[in-house]
Amino acid sequence: MDHLIIETIARGGYWGIALLMALENLFPPIPSEVIMGVGGILVARGSMEFWPLMLAGTVGSTLGNYAWYWVGDRWGYRRLEPFIERRGRWLTLNFSDIEKAARFFQSHGQWVVFALRFSPFLRTMVSLPAGLAHMKLWRFLLFTFVGAGLWNALLVEGGRRLAPLIARYETTAGWVIGAMVVLLLAYYAYRVVTWTPRED
Repeated sequence: MDHLIIETIARGGYWGIALLMALENLFPPIPSEVIMGVGGILVARGSMEFWPLMLAGTVGSTLGNYAWYWVGDRWGYRRLEPFIERRGRWLTLNFSDIEKAARFFQSHGQWVVFALRFSPFLRTMVSLPAGLAHMKLWRFLLFTFVGAGLWNALLVEGGRRLAPLIARYETTAGWVIGAMVVLLLAYYAYRVVTWTPRED
């Protein structure tokens, strides 16, 4: 399993990394921890270089987050609410979740865009209220890029350091990586099935 995932990401190259990281922020097919962690393994094996990998992953993360910022900035509350009410099941969101995130953003300031890049569950969510608050674009992109870059550096370095251990225990590592992907997809499916609309 790990060989399949590693080879798939390796074949996609830096453009594939950027695309996966952008998609990970829109819809979670594979978590960034796996994408950039595998990137670190490929760096250790000499199949990728550290700085091009970092640039690809961080640009991809920034673009994925910008998509949610753009929605909030351009649509606003009036157009966003009916969309969330109709499509909330597939996003596993109620509009009340958006309102809570917006209040959190407003009460903690714009630095949360940077700080929450290190939170697996909130790093994408904060982009929407940043757009709704019409945060300056250059500041949003800067905070997102720097925060995502630091997080990606930790993931790449972690993958690089674990590469010898993964090579030694290849079968076990394969099951662990595969289980992470399966559990994420199962959790998403559970959220879709159990999602209920917001009660007024």
